[in-house]
Amino acid sequence: MTPRDVKRRSPDCSMEVCYQLPVLPLDRPVPKHVLSRRGAISFSSSSSLFGAPDPRQLSQRRGAISYDSSDQTALYIRMLGDVRVRSQVGFEPERRSSHPYLCIDFRTLHTRLSCGSSPADSGTEKRVHRLLSFQRYLHSSRLLRGIPQQIPLHILDEDYSGQARCMLEKVGNWNFDIFLFDKLTNGNSLITLTLHLLNQYGLVDLFQLDMVKLWRFLVLVQEDYHNDNPYHNSVHAADVTQAMYCYLQEPMLSKSLTSYDILLGLLAAATHDLDHPGVNQPFLIKTDHYLATLYRNTSVLENHHWKSAVGLLRETGLFSHLPPEDSMNMERELGSLILATDISRQNDYLSRFRTHLDQESLCLSNASHRHFVLQMALKCADICNPCRPWELSKQWSEKVTEEFFEQGDIEKKHKLQVSPLCDRETNTVGNIQIGFMTYVAEPLFGEWARFSDTRLSQTMLGHMGLNKASWGGLQPEQTAVSEETEPSAAGADAGGSRSKEIPQGSRES
Repeated sequence: MTPRDVKRRSPDCSMEVCYQLPVLPLDRPVPKHVLSRRGAISFSSSSSLFGAPDPRQLSQRRGAISYDSSDQTALYIRMLGDVRVRSQVGFEPERRSSHPYLCIDFRTLHTRLSCGSSPADSGTEKRVHRLLSFQRYLHSSRLLRGIPQQIPLHILDEDYSGQARCMLEKVGNWNFDIFLFDKLTNGNSLITLTLHLLNQYGLVDLFQLDMVKLWRFLVLVQEDYHNDNPYHNSVHAADVTQAMYCYLQEPMLSKSLTSYDILLGLLAAATHDLDHPGVNQPFLIKTDHYLATLYRNTSVLENHHWKSAVGLLRETGLFSHLPPEDSMNMERELGSLILATDISRQNDYLSRFRTHLDQESLCLSNASHRHFVLQMALKCADICNPCRPWELSKQWSEKVTEEFFEQGDIEKKHKLQVSPLCDRETNTVGNIQIGFMTYVAEPLFGEWARFSDTRLSQTMLGHMGLNKASWGGLQPEQTAVSEETEPSAAGADAGGSRSKEIPQGSRES
C-alpha cells in the first residue's frame, strides 16, 4: 500500500483534506489491520469491474470501500476522479455529469443515531446504507453466471442473497413485490433483475455480451436514476422491467418475438426513465430548462432518457463488438420504444392499436408490427401500477402523487402557476388515481386485453377495478383529512416555505 498524502489548510478558510488513498485488490479477503480502523480504501478503474490497463492510475480512480471497525461492514461508493474529504458533515449527491466526485466526510460516515446524531445525519446514514455494495455485486454476478464462490465473503449477508434468489424464481408472477426485492438486494433491484432476465433468455451468450461491460452498463444505469425521487427512481425502472417480462411471456408475444426484440424490450424497460429529475415536461418548458430548449419542447423527457441510455451504451462499449450499422439500428429502435412512453401521445398510439385490432391487421411475422406491439407493451408496463394488487398499487399511487405534490410545492415557492394535479391542498391521492384509471389506464389495458386475452390480462383488469373501488371508498376520509390540515398548511406558508430548489433534469406527466 502506498502512504497517504495529506494536505491541510487553515480551519479559517473552509478546511479541505485531500487523501491519496491506497489501492487494495478487491478479489482478496480484507486484511484485519484494515478492518481495525475507520477510513477508506480506493480502487482504480483497473479493478475487475472496470478493467483498465494501469492499476495505479489515480486519476482514473472509480470508487472506494469504507470500512467500519464497529461491525466490520463495507460500503461501496462509486466516484469519478479523486476522493476528497471535506469538513462538512455528510455528502452532497452531485450527478456524474456535473461534478467530478462525491463529497464524503469519512469521519462521520458511520455516525449512529444512538450517538445523538441530527436528522441530517440520519438522512446521510440512510443514503450511505443504500449505496452500492461491490462485494454483493461481485457475489451475485458469479452466482448468475454459474461460477461457484471460492472466497468466503464474511461481510455478505447470505440470508438476504438467498431470499433474493428465491424471489427470482417467481419473477414472472404478477404479484412480484419489487419493494421487498429491492431491500433483499441492498437497493440493487434494477441491476440484479435485469441481469437475471438477460441470462434467463440466454441473451448474454447469444449476443456475445462482455460480462464486465454489461455489469458496468447496468451499474451506471441504476446510478443515473435519481433515488431521491419518490416515484421516478430505479425501483420504478425495476418494476417496469419485471412487468415487461410478464408481457413478453404472454403467448401472443413469446411465440412471435425474436431474441433481438426481447433484448430491446428489456433494455428499454430498464432505461425508459433514465436521469429523471422528478418534474414534468410543462414544468421544464415554463422554467426555460435547457432540456426543453435542446429538444424543442417535444417529448423532452423521453428524448433525454433515450439519449442518456445511448450515452451509457457508448461509454461502456456494450455493443462495440457488433457491426456499426447493427449498433446504430439498436440505438434507434431503443429510442423508438422509449419515445412511445410519452403520455402526451397516448391517444395516438391507442387509436392506432385500436384500428389494428378492429381490422385484425396485426401480423407479428412483420418486424414493424412486432416493434409496435413492443411499444404498446412498454406503455402498459410503464403505467401498470393501478393493475397491481392493492398492497403494491397503493404504495405506487402514494409515491407518484407525492412527486406531483413536491413539484407543486416548488412551483408555489417560485411563484409559478401550479400544474394540474400538483396542488396538495386541492387534490388527494384518491381523486388523482381514479381520474388516471378512468381516462388513461382503463382504455389502454382494455385494448391490451383485446389483443392478448389471457389470464394475466383479466387479472390486471380485475385488480384495477378493485383498486378503483378502494380509492373511491377512501375519498371521504382523505377529503376530511385534507380539510383538517388546510389551516396548518396556511400557517406554514406564512412562516416561509422550505421547499427544495428547482432541479435541473426531467420527468413524465
